[in-house]
Amino acid sequence: MDFQPSEEQRALRHGIRDVMEGRFGRDALRAAVEAPALDRELWRAIGEAGFFALCVPEDAGGAGLGLPEAVLAFEEAGRVLLPGPAVATFLAAGAVEGAAAGETVVTAVEGELVPWLEEADVVRGDADGAVAVRSVDPLTPLHRVPAAPNAGRDRRDLRDRRDPRPPRHPPAPAHVASLLRAAEQLGSAARTCESAVQHARSREQFGGPVGRFQAVQHLCAEMLVRVELARVAVYAAAVTGDRLEAAGARLLADDAAVRNARDCLQVHGGMGFTWESDVHLHLKRAWVRAGLGAGARQAEEDLAGAL
Repeated sequence: MDFQPSEEQRALRHGIRDVMEGRFGRDALRAAVEAPALDRELWRAIGEAGFFALCVPEDAGGAGLGLPEAVLAFEEAGRVLLPGPAVATFLAAGAVEGAAAGETVVTAVEGELVPWLEEADVVRGDADGAVAVRSVDPLTPLHRVPAAPNAGRDRRDLRDRRDPRPPRHPPAPAHVASLLRAAEQLGSAARTCESAVQHARSREQFGGPVGRFQAVQHLCAEMLVRVELARVAVYAAAVTGDRLEAAGARLLADDAAVRNARDCLQVHGGMGFTWESDVHLHLKRAWVRAGLGAGARQAEEDLAGAL
């Protein structure tokens, strides 16, 4: 089985990267941090570019692609720290009117948390009684839902604030959403690895670049290893679509995103903790993503139960 992206998939990834960096580059990221609100114009722009409709069948106006292509797209979204409930909106495309075009913003109850609840048009799951909580990530507002007696059951209803009718299609399996989160974490881990290497090459102390010090070299090498391990796992799970492989990929990707951001901070030194650097934003987003959905604990239980 060949896990390497094809020429068409590589072209898709480059195209998505151009869209993401062109529409949400560093200046836009900093502006969003200063005024954290969902940019509807940005949402429609990436919708018009076909991001949300990648897996919608061609006869329904989409690209008709599969999970491997979706993973490549979400990896690029993770690189730029795209704000907003992209996973929920993507999975609702084709089932919720306007989601594929970016006209409708869809969010979902993920475990006990709901991201971007107040900005969403459609809420997937039961968010009754949700209370706003302080989010460590300025670009991911969160609400916490009260624990329900049937919290262990799979909630599969779609609540549309404008149209309370039931959904036309059931939502995607939970492990698909988790794998797309893993792809976002992979993109973030890769970006912080690149940032650390770039800083190690350009930052000079004691008459030379800090990258000449063995301790810095080891940090960067460990970051690269985490990225590649997570990449193999995420890509493989995207090809097979297997629930357990997706659980393993999520564990590796969460670990890579969090630990790489921490090591990138260390390479940057004190500057990494300041607002002029983007490193701390990657760390905060990695923390928040790791807490959404079933998370590491459920992934570990799924894998342990299969042994």
